[in-house]
Amino acid sequence: MNFITKKNALLFVCLTAGHFLFAQLDKNATKETKNLYKNLKTISENHILFGHQHALEYGHGWSNESNRSDVKSVTGSHPGIVGIDFSDFSGGSKEQAEKAKETLRKIVIDTYARGGITTVSWHFNNLASEGGFYWKDDISKASMALIKPGGSHHEQYKEILKTIADFANSVKAKDGKLSPMIFRPFHEFDGDWFWWGKTQTAREDFIAVWQFTVSYLKDTLGVHNFIYAFSPDNRFNSEEEYLERYPGDNYVDLLGMDDYGDFGRDGKYDLDAGFKKLKIFSDLAVKKKKLAAFTETGLESIPNEKWWTEVLLKTVKTKDLKLCYVLVWRNDMTSPTHFYAPFPGQITAPDFIAFYNDPFTLFEDDLKNIYSKRFKL
Repeated sequence: MNFITKKNALLFVCLTAGHFLFAQLDKNATKETKNLYKNLKTISENHILFGHQHALEYGHGWSNESNRSDVKSVTGSHPGIVGIDFSDFSGGSKEQAEKAKETLRKIVIDTYARGGITTVSWHFNNLASEGGFYWKDDISKASMALIKPGGSHHEQYKEILKTIADFANSVKAKDGKLSPMIFRPFHEFDGDWFWWGKTQTAREDFIAVWQFTVSYLKDTLGVHNFIYAFSPDNRFNSEEEYLERYPGDNYVDLLGMDDYGDFGRDGKYDLDAGFKKLKIFSDLAVKKKKLAAFTETGLESIPNEKWWTEVLLKTVKTKDLKLCYVLVWRNDMTSPTHFYAPFPGQITAPDFIAFYNDPFTLFEDDLKNIYSKRFKL
């Protein structure tokens, strides 16, 4: 059906009439990126997109198979949001980075061509120590202060951003257009497990690095196909706590949250708390004229047969939430238990099909012309 029904026609006109109502931070963003941004806002009024991390790279018991995803194997459609990661762009060899670029470039371009959407996380390896992206006592260094302007590793950080910019400017599809991406750096920064986490990083250093990153990519390196997402973990209970490390409206397009703890991790459920946190930043996004998304969640091994409809859908479908997408974490290709989306035969597959068939949820096959001014579902 045509998504611009009588019910939301006025909303669509208002959203597309001018940038003064709703506009992303990059005034020079590509046309496709601007259209995606506005269309995601429209989607958030009455629907939510489903996303899966590393959906096209590998899945439960397989890897590197063209046009395959576990989600598609169950529903017939790829997820509407496909997650990738820039982890191989920092801390590895040049050969590793080039191989990752080749793999990810194809995924991003193919996803764009099919009408899907790419989101990018970044498990950034610590430039000043060998601790990887996790914080390891006696090994890791508190490096946000070292990579900010004036820091000892700032020039090295700039080189890594150039690698990211080169990739962003290389994902050109057959129509000659650059594929837009939702870029989500330094996620879960309010926790203590990553080296950029709150316990290792002063507030002013985190904000300085965030602001430099966006400005350097956008204004110096000419990246104009990014939508920038800000996503703490769930360690907040008020708007003030959510904004404690917020770098400012001129440096963020999308407000998000990663929350596994309230949605079944370790057998514990607190859906009221989870909803409260979603509502805090969803309302804040409306106030700030930004997007909002549930940027990460999931239940490892999904032992709850009705998790999709009775936990996730029930929560995100609650009245007054304005979330454009929800993304669950990856399905490991070798581990028998590390998976967050169903595959054929997994006990939640029937419930996931019900989740897929609910009119509120959108998958890739629901999207038509998402990168144009008018799109159809």
